[in-house]
Amino acid sequence: MSVDEVKITLIGSDLAEEGLEFVYRGELEDCEGCRMHKVCNNLTPRKSYRITGIRNSNILPCNVHHNGVCAVEVVDSPVMVLIDAKKAILNSEITMDFICPEIGCDNYEKCFPEGIVESGKYLVTRIVDSEKKSCERGKNLKCVELIPK
Repeated sequence: MSVDEVKITLIGSDLAEEGLEFVYRGELEDCEGCRMHKVCNNLTPRKSYRITGIRNSNILPCNVHHNGVCAVEVVDSPVMVLIDAKKAILNSEITMDFICPEIGCDNYEKCFPEGIVESGKYLVTRIVDSEKKSCERGKNLKCVELIPK
């Protein structure tokens, strides 16, 4: 999905709220055999999305969501992440590679937050914090907002 491209999917009716941001985790075993399977599972696993609109008030039965599902419009949601300060250039494209072995580092979850897909291409849409942060491996990091390309 490119920046601002709208995609239609189904989500639990209790969750269907404009502005809700979520990370799609992938399909569940309970989805097998459902006639709505392809529409519910048309997003990229581990990627972050934001609901921009509710399509209609039709509630469809679901094996996973107790109160059924409804159609929503989603777009890629921006994700805040720490990246190498040298790559923190507004409107530049970067590829996210998860190569840090320091899983116990205080910055690890900020460097590899939910919603970022390994080897995914992203656009730096905002420099969130101009102050450099250092990591256990001696790199200078900056907090930026990324959106998938």
